Amino acid sequence: MELAVSDELLGTFVPIIIYWLYSGLYVILGNFESSDDYRLHPRSEEAKNIVSKWGVVKGVLVQQAFQIVVALSLFALVKDDSPVAKHQPPLLVVLSQILVAMVILDTWQYFMHRYMHINKFLYKHIHSKHHMLVVPYAFGALYNHPVEGLLLDTAGGAISFLASGMTPRAAIFFFSFATIKTVDDHCGLCVPWNIFHKLFGNNSAYHDIHHQLYGNKYNFSQPFFVVWDKILGTHMPYTLERRKEGGLQARPTKDK
Repeated sequence: MELAVSDELLGTFVPIIIYWLYSGLYVILGNFESSDDYRLHPRSEEAKNIVSKWGVVKGVLVQQAFQIVVALSLFALVKDDSPVAKHQPPLLVVLSQILVAMVILDTWQYFMHRYMHINKFLYKHIHSKHHMLVVPYAFGALYNHPVEGLLLDTAGGAISFLASGMTPRAAIFFFSFATIKTVDDHCGLCVPWNIFHKLFGNNSAYHDIHHQLYGNKYNFSQPFFVVWDKILGTHMPYTLERRKEGGLQARPTKDK
C-alpha cells in the first residue's frame, strides 16, 4: 500500500527539513580546523553574540511553528482538486514563475528589512533580536522575533507564492532554494567551492557586512540579489582579505 504525500505537505515541511540538514552540514564543516582558513570571524569572536546557540535553536523552532501554520492555511486556501489544477505547467513556465517569485521576495524583504532599521521602535523591540548574532551561524538564519518572522519571511514567502502563480509542487523547489540560500548567507564561511558565491553577489560575506556596526545601515537585500541596495544607495561592496591570525575578513570598499 503506497502512502501518498501531497505537494502541499511537502511544500510545508521539506524546506524545514532542508534548513536543519543544510545548516547541520555547516556545523560539521565548522568543527574541522581546516575551515578556519575560510571563516569570516575567528572562533573567539563568537563570544560577541548575545544569545546562546541553544537559544538560537529554540527561537528558530518557534518561527518554524508559525511558518507551518501559515503554509498549511495558505495551501488549503488555494487548493484546487480539479483535473485542470493537477496539470503541471511546462518547465519553462515553472522557471519563470520561480524567477518572478525571487524578485518579489527580494523586493518585499528589502523594504521591510530596511524599515525595521529606520523605525527605532521596530528595531529596538523586534529586529534587534536577529542582530544579537554579530557572528552569524548557519542555523541562526531564521533566528528572529516571531513578529519579524511572520512579516519578513512568512508573509514575504506567501506573497511571492500567490503573486507568481506557481503550483504547490513548484513551491517545494522555490521555498527549498530560498531556505538553502538564506542558510548559506548566514553560514559565516566563504569557501571557494561554494556555487552561491559564484552566482550571487548577495552571499555570506555580503550579508556579514550588514551584521557589523559599520554595515548596519547597508546591505539590506536578501536573499538573492543586490539590486535594491544598488538602486537606493545602501550597497556596501567588499573585498576579501586574509587575516594575520588566519581566516578571511570582508572589508568594506567604496562604490566606484
